[in-house]
Amino acid sequence: MKATWSKRIGLIAGAGDMPFIWARAAMGKGAEVIAVAIAEEAKKGLDGIVSRLHSFSVGQVGKIIKTMKDEGIKELVFIGKVNKSLIFKDIKFDLRAITLMARLKDRKDDTIMLAIVDELKKDGIDVIEQTIFLEDMMPGPGVLTKRKPTKEETADMEFGMEMAKGIAGLDIGQTVIVKDRAVIAVEAIEGTDEAIKRGGILGRGGIVVVKVAKPNQDLRFDIPTVGMNTLKSLIESGGKALALEANKTFVVDIEAVVKEADRNGIAIVAV
Repeated sequence: MKATWSKRIGLIAGAGDMPFIWARAAMGKGAEVIAVAIAEEAKKGLDGIVSRLHSFSVGQVGKIIKTMKDEGIKELVFIGKVNKSLIFKDIKFDLRAITLMARLKDRKDDTIMLAIVDELKKDGIDVIEQTIFLEDMMPGPGVLTKRKPTKEETADMEFGMEMAKGIAGLDIGQTVIVKDRAVIAVEAIEGTDEAIKRGGILGRGGIVVVKVAKPNQDLRFDIPTVGMNTLKSLIESGGKALALEANKTFVVDIEAVVKEADRNGIAIVAV
């Protein structure tokens, strides 16, 4: 976490619970949060929580940056899901977004996000780490559930960690689904939950899900996150265990997740 932070912080909010959690934590520390919702879910959820709320399409890069600049924002946080498949849909991009996209060498997550970071920097706005105010959401090493993984599950976790680091390093995804030390499915543009469901079908149950940070994880975006939806997908897919990278993965509502995992005999380990 940074030693100091601006009293007035911007928030660009995608979907999921993380924008609400971050906003409440920031406000609780005395920060004034000016938010731009780029997901309808965020627009509804943040209303009444943040100091001021704006809403734009993900393609309105120029308006988003101008709004943050007009609000006097010098530092902001990106947090929440933005479905990358949107870039293949009929979204209206403004001129600044079109210019930015035309400069990209590829459309990897890091390439896109770093280009946006640079674009904000041109207007005097720094993107800061997502972890600010949220360090307690990242569990340290150890078994989080009552049930410990079996010898076979542990072997799958170890194998999966190596494989997941490989795909994460290539900026493909951060999750692999493993069974009997074989990769059953790899997360890509579809996201974690869909990858788990596909892995469950292909593996016919008994799968182990492994989620990691990128080898050189930029804490300003794309920090791996698991929560109740991840666990439900695992349970519905006949999964037995979940391994996540310790001190580098957000766990949303960890007490509820662990309780539900215990109820279903799922082992969760921070590696």
